[in-house]
Amino acid sequence: MIFIMSQQFVDREEELAFLDEAWKRGPQLIVIYGRRRIGKTELLLRFARDRPHLYFLADKTSIPNNLRRLARRMADYLGRPSFARISFQDWESLFREFVEWKGEERMVMIIDEFPYLIELSRSVPSEFQVIWDEILSKRDDIVLVLCGSSIGIMESEVLGYRSPLYGRRTGQWKVREIHPLRVREFVPGYTLEDSFRVYGVLGGVPAYLSQLDGSKGFWENVRDLLLRKGSPLYEEVDNLLRMELREPKNYKLVLQALAEGRRRVTEIANLTGLDKALVSRYLEVLRTMDLVAYETPLLESPSTKRRRYYISDKYFRFWFRYVQPNREMIEEGRSDELITLIRRDFDAYMGPVFEEIVRKSVHRVLPFTPLKVGRHWWKERGEAREIDLLAVGEGSVALVEVKWSDLRERDVERIVGRLRVLYRELGLERYGEGIFVVVARRAPKMELEDAHVMDLSRMEAL
Repeated sequence: MIFIMSQQFVDREEELAFLDEAWKRGPQLIVIYGRRRIGKTELLLRFARDRPHLYFLADKTSIPNNLRRLARRMADYLGRPSFARISFQDWESLFREFVEWKGEERMVMIIDEFPYLIELSRSVPSEFQVIWDEILSKRDDIVLVLCGSSIGIMESEVLGYRSPLYGRRTGQWKVREIHPLRVREFVPGYTLEDSFRVYGVLGGVPAYLSQLDGSKGFWENVRDLLLRKGSPLYEEVDNLLRMELREPKNYKLVLQALAEGRRRVTEIANLTGLDKALVSRYLEVLRTMDLVAYETPLLESPSTKRRRYYISDKYFRFWFRYVQPNREMIEEGRSDELITLIRRDFDAYMGPVFEEIVRKSVHRVLPFTPLKVGRHWWKERGEAREIDLLAVGEGSVALVEVKWSDLRERDVERIVGRLRVLYRELGLERYGEGIFVVVARRAPKMELEDAHVMDLSRMEAL
């Protein structure tokens, strides 16, 4: 079977190594899941392409129709058209017949969008429990992969402890966005600065990044992908929310409030007019979809209620900040005018994005292994105080200030001086030696005691 690979394949070495290792072992029930467009299918087809395999994409029609379709895929794999003419009433009988017909050849069987089957029949997890327990777990020739984009269903109905399939899986992997430092591989002609800007607009979602035209500049790509009526990603947010949610209008209200800087449940409820309990529920659903996340002060207990929510998906963040509020301009064909407006604000937008990039990369530059990394904030004499990043290790703690701007020597010295004061004021000596780090878009090369200065030119080597 031949499948055409439509996306560039970047930053999936760990995932492939995980699947390759599973292939070497006995009976396997692997669960792969993650948000839409993140590259799960591409990953699985890349893993399976040089191995005997069967790929089946479930749909939302009906259980009988999916049974017939999978029977046809099995017939294709077997090279036996007569197999597809058998009428199967349930999944167990289909799998029992298939293993009777197939030989001893080891193969990969991928069932994609498995949650669609669960939505059609809540008995599907129980049926696949029987298939695994009584048929496939007793054989060494089939690696079964259940894949899905509905993170909530995969985590509750497949992986959850109340699921009939709980404890059956031999491996699982949540596919996440690619690392921001790898985005440049989609546009190798771009500078690191422009590749970070790309990450700020599209995140690390391969399906979006693969649509970039390397012959175009950054802003030209943004215009052609997002800011023109009919462009590929102009209505993608609406489409995704309609596919996944029953009340997309209210979820959009919550996302718009987050994009406007409301980060607490009460603030979002006040702006949207929605009940606080509803807002909390919507935020939790968006969090299971990997669209929203929250942070808490790093040095406080994990159970603290001091949560700050934010849109974690960069494409959604950009869309709700710049596309949704300006749809009239796009519909009127004024995309160039809109780009002018966005450019005036874009450095401010990139500040938090750059902080997230540094948070994902800081372990590569510190002289110790951080056990936890994150923002910390507190109040002192009624005044709000904050550190962009704290990295705590065994016997060491790093205080990191991140600036998406161009710093001079005196700026760096001022920032390092402030970090040293905060180290003492917060009593961080209890965590060990203090290390002070300044990361900027551009910064001078400086030799400072107990301090490190890094900018994009030095991040090139990471």
